[in-house]
Amino acid sequence: MKISYNWLKQFTNLDWEAAKTGELLTDLGLEIEGIESFSSVKGGLKGIVVGHVLECVKHPNADKLKLTLVDVGYEAPLQIVCGAPNVTKGQKVPVAIIGTTLYDADGNPWVIKKGKIRGEVSEGMICAEDELGLGNSHDGIMVLDEDLKPGTAVSEILEVENDEVFEIGLTPNRADAMSHWGVARDLRAGLIQNNLSIELITPSTSNFKIENRTLKIDVNVENSTLAPRYCGVTISGMKVAESPKWLQNRLKAIGLAPINNVVDCTNYVLHGLGQPLHAFDAVKISGNTINVKTLPTGTKFVTLDGVERELHEEDLMICDDEKPMCIAGVFGGLNSGVSEATTSIFLESAYFNPISIRKTAKRHALNTDASFRFERGIDPNITEYALLHAAILITQLTGGIITSEVTDKYPKKIEDHQVFLNFDQADSLIGEEIPREKIKQILTSLEIKINNVTESGIGMTIPAYRNDVTREADVIEEVLRVYGYNNIKFTEKLNASIAATKKIEDYQVQGKIGSQLAALGFHEMLCNSLTSPKHISLTESLKDEHNVVMLNPLSQDLSVMRQSMLFGALEALSYNTNRRMSNVKLFEFGKTYHNYSQGRDEKKHLSLLISGDKTPETWTHGQDKSGFFFGKGIVSAILDRLGIVNYSEKVTKSDLLSEGLAFVKDKKTLLDFGIVKKGIAKKFDITAETLYADFNWDLILEELTAENKQFQPISKFPKVKRDFALLLDDTVSFEALQLAALQTEQKVLKDVNLFDVYTGNKLPKGKKSYAMSFTLQDENKTLTDKQIDKIMGKLQKRFESDFGASLR
Repeated sequence: MKISYNWLKQFTNLDWEAAKTGELLTDLGLEIEGIESFSSVKGGLKGIVVGHVLECVKHPNADKLKLTLVDVGYEAPLQIVCGAPNVTKGQKVPVAIIGTTLYDADGNPWVIKKGKIRGEVSEGMICAEDELGLGNSHDGIMVLDEDLKPGTAVSEILEVENDEVFEIGLTPNRADAMSHWGVARDLRAGLIQNNLSIELITPSTSNFKIENRTLKIDVNVENSTLAPRYCGVTISGMKVAESPKWLQNRLKAIGLAPINNVVDCTNYVLHGLGQPLHAFDAVKISGNTINVKTLPTGTKFVTLDGVERELHEEDLMICDDEKPMCIAGVFGGLNSGVSEATTSIFLESAYFNPISIRKTAKRHALNTDASFRFERGIDPNITEYALLHAAILITQLTGGIITSEVTDKYPKKIEDHQVFLNFDQADSLIGEEIPREKIKQILTSLEIKINNVTESGIGMTIPAYRNDVTREADVIEEVLRVYGYNNIKFTEKLNASIAATKKIEDYQVQGKIGSQLAALGFHEMLCNSLTSPKHISLTESLKDEHNVVMLNPLSQDLSVMRQSMLFGALEALSYNTNRRMSNVKLFEFGKTYHNYSQGRDEKKHLSLLISGDKTPETWTHGQDKSGFFFGKGIVSAILDRLGIVNYSEKVTKSDLLSEGLAFVKDKKTLLDFGIVKKGIAKKFDITAETLYADFNWDLILEELTAENKQFQPISKFPKVKRDFALLLDDTVSFEALQLAALQTEQKVLKDVNLFDVYTGNKLPKGKKSYAMSFTLQDENKTLTDKQIDKIMGKLQKRFESDFGASLR
């Protein structure tokens, strides 16, 4: 069974690597036999870039060929020989550069090479739609939007979807996992055991709306034993056409060929939710009646594959008033399905008896996606829900409307299973005792309802879709597979030379950063977690109702647990300054405590506090205050030491700081840093400027766990530095100049630095001068003066055009 990772993410919002997810699924019993890459365009358009045709002249040695000069973002344009009749100067076109692999109509690869065509060098290929796999046209080259930048990857501007596809070796008992939704349920249970709780996302059916009731089709179920539940609804005013690209890509990824927007929707719901559906052309239903019944042995019926079959008296059929239309749950009839002329349908969603479907499929040697699921047992509780979801999707893609009430024939509800789990029996079968709370957590994560818990065991209700879990032993197996077979000890004694530890231990990281701070002149402190409730009034970000209050406090000043690390640090600074220790650098690893409506919460922090001079005053070195950028450098050094990169700096929203920065990554604040407000510092008798940093240590550890560390060797080629002195409006920020520079030259510009700012009287009003340095380095060769001058010219031109800057 194939499972698309992109499709799976629609239900989970999981952002793991496919290999890691595959390992977890295998541990859960859904063995991953392989992971394949899928691209909606073969090759994923790798090596195809936007080119700008600068020149186009007739080939000197061929009448039907043209000689073009194309800018593809390189330092020099490429000469390309092109035979397309529509190529002309000024066009933006897709270009396959040298080394690019293209595929012919049969899927065979061929590589673009540098060569000569009729005596002229050709350094690439300007491509048509069919050469890229984007269509069938070969009348001429593709012409792209004229606003595109040369060198841009074509895969970024065209709809190319890349996916990872799991091949799951599904065992026959796991009927609940025969869909992306089923796999997502199992995956969530495994993630919970890995302390990662995610929410399952189900398609909404709130948009289901009956427009009118002009097409009513009656349903008559003659044998409710073979068809315990049968639902249907009509949709009219449709236009059958090709499905949108996103739907085609979902089906292609798992090996299905798109047919049309109606059939593709039913297949999408089948593989998404695990509920087979069938769409009948409503015009072909005689008597506007659906009869679910068996027919006499020997009845002839032509199936969708054009084969005439003889029915058995036990074969359940979907019929109208005159003829059979479909072998229920197995295969449709030749003349009852959806075609391009179809404008209205009857959409069927049902739960058929698994044994009956299995016998019929074997009898007629038919194995379809629908029969594969029905014969193993699907979820009877999503029959109507899947119908509504499919109906909404079909109306959206075909322009049709719902034209009947939903028919739901469900005379006898299929009940859930009641099972009692004995703890002693579980311990005996497993071989060791799993904590009772862990067992309850596992059962809950599998959507098994716990009815009661006693000292001897648990009474529970098993969902109907878990038709393989009906006994106590089955429940124990479920607990064991989610808990992890690898977590069960094999013997009473296990000898190992290496202790099993996490890759990243909190104490190790704290030791590393603590040593770094000590080397920078910091002293570690340990403040009291108990503090005064009066501190809450100094900020609006902390609330009285969130205080964790002591039941029997030693004093009013130590009556609540701290919600912020700052106030304890300020008390320590005040204590030191009152004893003439004015140069203070302190750090603390500690927790804050909060009492929220959903429960109490502890958060771990690293706090830094800096006040006074950078270093003690000596005869060779005078006073040098610890300014804002000194503190920022220390904060940045800590993040660098931890290997945390790709973060951004934003103005902090903390009302504890008069000015400061928030260091943000993936929309999460790693830390706040800045100058403590004078009004707050004054409350602690502190007059000197005080710098404070508050690291969200829990988030820092998450980043360390999530980061995939990579090492890059030092380049063998030298760096080059060039400077600009720019005259600018005083509203222009260095950040804007830095971003513009890095966007202008992405390949060799490594760093942009501001080393001087001048705002003296000699400058025009409203102007300032920035002295900036630019570090250039090519990883593959030594830069020449000509290349450097060209890059600096581009930067100058960008600054002049975007910021009105001029060189001083």
